[in-house]
Amino acid sequence: MSMARIFSLIVVLALISCDNDRGTRNPYLQEIGFRFDMNLNLPLYSPLTNFGNAVFVGNTGSGTRGFFVIQSTIGQYRAFEASCPNHVPNDCSTMVLKGQTVTCSCEDYEYSLFTGQLLNRPDDGNRYYDMLEYRVTNSGNIVVVSN
Repeated sequence: MSMARIFSLIVVLALISCDNDRGTRNPYLQEIGFRFDMNLNLPLYSPLTNFGNAVFVGNTGSGTRGFFVIQSTIGQYRAFEASCPNHVPNDCSTMVLKGQTVTCSCEDYEYSLFTGQLLNRPDDGNRYYDMLEYRVTNSGNIVVVSN
């Protein structure tokens, strides 16, 4: 095989393997950049010191409609957008915290805060989205949620 063919093959393979697709984007929710620090020593966030507890943070500029945070495993946290991912944000789209799940009052969709998955997904052949997840880091008693 000539050097030119080998070079051409490498270039073709490189072009085929390049993919900037970050997965299926949710058409209803914009991904807003933000950073929010939570001090777990404060009473508002202290429930997060226990496994399985969740809190809602509704501060302006923290996601589209705020976010939910849960201690999903000991010392590990997950955060999800509070606006229902299956329609455009509106008056009823801010979900309500119910233990370890959240519910959208528009359609009564229920989501797990451990996984972000839609728990009562309709079986009608339509495309449904799971919750939009945010990055979470923690150091000591400070939990940082960002996007």
